[in-house]
Amino acid sequence: MIAHSKTSALMARGSEFLGSETAILCGAMSWVSERNLVSAISNAGGFGVIACGAMTPALLDAEIAATRALTDKPFGVNLITMHPQLFELIAVCGRHAVSHVVLAGGIPPKGSVEAIREHGAKVICFAPTLALGKKLLRSGADALVIEGMEAGGHIGPVSTSVLAQEILPSLAAEHLVFVAGGIGRGEAIAGYLEMGAAGVQLGTRFACASESIAHPAFKKAFFRASARDAIASVQVDPRLPVIPVRALRNKGTEEFTAKQIEVARRLDAGEVDMGEAQLAIEHFWAGALRRAVIDGDVESGSIMAGQSVGMVTSEEPVAQIIAALMAESEAALDHRAGARSIAA
Repeated sequence: MIAHSKTSALMARGSEFLGSETAILCGAMSWVSERNLVSAISNAGGFGVIACGAMTPALLDAEIAATRALTDKPFGVNLITMHPQLFELIAVCGRHAVSHVVLAGGIPPKGSVEAIREHGAKVICFAPTLALGKKLLRSGADALVIEGMEAGGHIGPVSTSVLAQEILPSLAAEHLVFVAGGIGRGEAIAGYLEMGAAGVQLGTRFACASESIAHPAFKKAFFRASARDAIASVQVDPRLPVIPVRALRNKGTEEFTAKQIEVARRLDAGEVDMGEAQLAIEHFWAGALRRAVIDGDVESGSIMAGQSVGMVTSEEPVAQIIAALMAESEAALDHRAGARSIAA
């Protein structure tokens, strides 16, 4: 870390909070952020996070145990707030003494933050707005992640750069705020650290790491893609709400748009009621992410990826990715320090 002294100094608060060498979290990617990738990231000095997703408590129990067998470094677990067994999942994390729990997918239900903290774990929450960020901190969150629309998977409507300008000046001095969404190089990390971020979260950059179990076809789709290929899902009819998801354009994304048009037509014709129509839309992508990641179906599966996908051009070991990010950040900070010295 001596070679990255400036970056490490700016990351010090985040690194201390996470218990890792660097304040670089890996975003929880369903089917990708499992024991192999999570342990590799933690072993390389980052902070891995298991994506619980739709796992049952028994499956999460086994995944945490398997991850711990591969690393003695800290790692976290990402839980979806709307999971019907959320409190059972929290209890599983508690039994394993998981150090950090990330709550994603909405406002944490009553008692969930308290339940996590009762087990001695730190709570990290996603904050899409400044007002909600303040509320989450008042409610007991230990740290926040602000994630821009450039990210892969489920996204909000605001870009990372705007969120950072809105939230970091107000909260970063007294609270831990990690920035995510579209980060693919260390120069961007340096910029957000100088703005006050405690660290960063990256997902897309790690999805095709050597240690990732993602199917070779899934990885090749990333290598071929540019930023413009990672598109947000389109909502055709306001009566049929679609939660925006960023993924690589493929046959499946085109079919989803056509499906919405078809369902809206059937709704107008009285062939289906509103409930049936909405279910048809919701069920379209069922299992699609698994088909892409595990089975390699990159035509009809969901290839969730952020706009930084164009910076993922080959399979690299996690340790090499983290080392490159730190070196790029340090070079950027050195350059800025040199420019300030000359100006003075």
